[in-house]
Amino acid sequence: MTPDRHLAALAFVALAAAIVCAGLIVLLRPLLQRYALARPNARSSHKVPTPQGAGIAVIGATLLIGCGFADLTDLRLPIMLIAAVPLIALVGLIDDIRPIPALPRLLFQAIAIGAVVFTASDDLRIVPALPLAVERGLVLIAGLWFVNLVNFMDGLDLMTVVEAVPVTATLVLVGLFGALPLPAVLIAAALCGALLGFAPFNRPVAKVFLGDVGSLPIGLLLGWCLLHLAWRGHMAAALLLPLYYLVDSTWTLLRRMLRGEPFWAAHRTHFYQRATDNGFTVTRVISEVFVLNLVLAALAIASVELNTVATDILLLIAGAAAVAIVLRRFSRSRILGRA
Repeated sequence: MTPDRHLAALAFVALAAAIVCAGLIVLLRPLLQRYALARPNARSSHKVPTPQGAGIAVIGATLLIGCGFADLTDLRLPIMLIAAVPLIALVGLIDDIRPIPALPRLLFQAIAIGAVVFTASDDLRIVPALPLAVERGLVLIAGLWFVNLVNFMDGLDLMTVVEAVPVTATLVLVGLFGALPLPAVLIAAALCGALLGFAPFNRPVAKVFLGDVGSLPIGLLLGWCLLHLAWRGHMAAALLLPLYYLVDSTWTLLRRMLRGEPFWAAHRTHFYQRATDNGFTVTRVISEVFVLNLVLAALAIASVELNTVATDILLLIAGAAAVAIVLRRFSRSRILGRA
């Protein structure tokens, strides 16, 4: 099949996932309103109780359409991924309803992520000089952090959409030209479509939230796709695409640890949260993050196309500079008279 035909098929996958997701949200919303209200807390940006759990629709549509299309085209999706996504979603669902202590939550997340990482082919390597067990262990730790940072960053209306849609769309584009295996391209297309179906319900002021039942498995699916990008020799692109998330979350965590703050507790010190406290509207914040992610996507595509060490270093520097500019803007007050 030519790239044009692949693109048409993947566009159909995205459209189908968007329709299924939107339909599921309409059906589920009365139940979520009754049983899964997210009440404002120290971390929240919303002011009134809002139903959460729409991630059930996003993940359900992604798996339903992805697996259905894979079956029709005789394309194999990893069994462990298909099993791990519902497991980590279940952990998130339980946590949404009744919070789970940190250690058991991390343990179940590690089981789901480890099942995907340690069952991958031994031929898939990032740094062949490292012993395989060491590399996979490091990937597991990175996966745990990535899944949780996606959850941490899901604290503003449309934030996950404006992050994950550019990432997944870019993965589809570069995958059409061989930078990703087709199963990863298919999952990226289905997830992209599902998030677009979710977007109208989550735009400011949101009528429904993803909840941990959505953000955790979205992190796993995104991480799996980006890992395949790194396994194909495109580590710079795999870092560039989620670079805003990586920097905001990691910098915030380190800052809280250095200050001796309880970094595991709910807070409002991520840069995007500080931006709303500093006078930025929600629409302005998500618009700037979306534009930044388009820039990072363009840099990632350039990295895949050029594929040299020198250009990768330059593109990473450019991406880091773009992220730094946005974070600097978010940390400065737009309210007259505020320090």
